[in-house]
Amino acid sequence: MSFSGFKKIDLYIIKKFLGTYFFAIVIIISIAVVFDLSEKVEDFIEKSAPVNEIIFNYYLNFIPYFTNLFSSLFTFIAVIFFTSKMAYNTEIIAILSSGVSFRRMMYPYFVSALIIALFSFMLMAYIIPPANAVRKDFEYKYIKKPIRNTDKNIHRQIEPGVFIYMKSYNVTNDIGYKFSMEKIEDGILKSKLISDYAKWDSTTTKWEIKNYYIREINGNDEIITKGSSIDSSLNMLPGEFKRMQNFTETMNLTQLNKYIEKQYMQGADNVVELLIDKYQRFAYPFSTFILTLIGVALSSRKVRGGIGMHIGFGLMLSFSYILFMRFTTMFAISGSMNPLFAVWIPNILYTIIGVFLYRLAPK
Repeated sequence: MSFSGFKKIDLYIIKKFLGTYFFAIVIIISIAVVFDLSEKVEDFIEKSAPVNEIIFNYYLNFIPYFTNLFSSLFTFIAVIFFTSKMAYNTEIIAILSSGVSFRRMMYPYFVSALIIALFSFMLMAYIIPPANAVRKDFEYKYIKKPIRNTDKNIHRQIEPGVFIYMKSYNVTNDIGYKFSMEKIEDGILKSKLISDYAKWDSTTTKWEIKNYYIREINGNDEIITKGSSIDSSLNMLPGEFKRMQNFTETMNLTQLNKYIEKQYMQGADNVVELLIDKYQRFAYPFSTFILTLIGVALSSRKVRGGIGMHIGFGLMLSFSYILFMRFTTMFAISGSMNPLFAVWIPNILYTIIGVFLYRLAPK
């Protein structure tokens, strides 16, 4: 019998796969919440964190982040667990003996993997970032220390041909010390402003530049202007200088793309890290298919040691994949490897491993 193109065995495998996957998530997340609460309960009490904020601002946004963080591992465990049980109950043999090829049997597995991969992508691209923003605000309010900017000698291009410099920036008072700004056209300096500091005025939403000196150049002519205070609408906001750690986790994919373009324009030195973050939002969900392929190939055969042997070997492969992903991204950050290649090379390598194991699987 078929239902919308699916056979009963397809629906059976999809139900088993997704059911085991979400059951594993519920169990692990419940344990993680309990451990996290026991670790942070003293901070909550000390800072008098309201119960409703703990539940809705922190833990409700902690769950999707933690779920996606271990989504690939949950997928792998789910595949290994229920496929091993099917193998030891001789269900795999019965399916193959009925004329269904091993390749055809993989169909419901990949349908399930597609559902999980889309779920993971939507979480990473659009759902988790705003949830992270709320969670991180809570953490900096009740758990972590206030944000401080430790950058020195800040150079930025705030718009084409306009460059600013600050010796340091104070995030508490929104003041950039030893502030200067240059305007360059066709490689020629047109004007330069030097001041003691620039302070953000939240009332006028402008930068108040103190004790300034402006040198304007027009051919052989120069105009010098001095003053004690001047307001300026600069293409930068104070929030850009007090980014929390891993702040791109709070940006959805659209916001991240725009931020990368802006960082390119400003000549920032963190573009590689931003590109890695962007590419991982595509590569990480794709790993669901790879780990599904490896999981089925490993667990569809009876081996001495039972399900435990399958899970043990599978976890070793899964953790080696995560470790290899970290290893290659470090090469990209150091400038030794293209960030797109660095993010995708683990998927390429483990796809080859998956195909090799698939060929060894019982047919």
